[in-house]
Amino acid sequence: MNRLNIYIGVGALLLALVGLFIWVPHDTGTGLIVRVRRQVSIGDAFAPSIAFALLAIGGAILLIEHRKRTNVELTLMQLSHSVALVGVIVLGLLFMQHAGPALLRITDLFANSNSEYRLLRETFPWKYSGFFLGGLTIVAGMATLSAGRLQARTVVIGCLVTTGLIILVDLPFEDLLLPPNGDY
Repeated sequence: MNRLNIYIGVGALLLALVGLFIWVPHDTGTGLIVRVRRQVSIGDAFAPSIAFALLAIGGAILLIEHRKRTNVELTLMQLSHSVALVGVIVLGLLFMQHAGPALLRITDLFANSNSEYRLLRETFPWKYSGFFLGGLTIVAGMATLSAGRLQARTVVIGCLVTTGLIILVDLPFEDLLLPPNGDY
């Protein structure tokens, strides 16, 4: 298991470095952030650069952790925890994708109207509903799995983290649509 961690860590670091320094600069049309006529927007290189940076961090952590551990065995409990983590992420992504349109349908039932989500996806609260509920599910769900129980503070932390992401990613850019609103 130790050699496998070394191979995965080195492979992740190499892939991240190739991606950051070769693929992203040569394959994207713009830089990380684009300024045109005093309007700031996210460039083509932003998302893949973040992804490759996170891959590099993960590879480095794997190599550092390798030095601390001597013999690691995969147990059924660890495997079930990993499956639960994947389940939380999938559930959060499903909330992200479907919460906004579902909440609009529920609102339309009570208001006796027929709104189209595509037309409202850039307005409050529809712009944030799916991202917020999905992010809250992922952050609070992962923290709950790690702690072994659901706590009120976990939900508060999930709300704060997701709100912080919205503030950092959405508010500085006028023309940005949070996931999954760009798909509608």
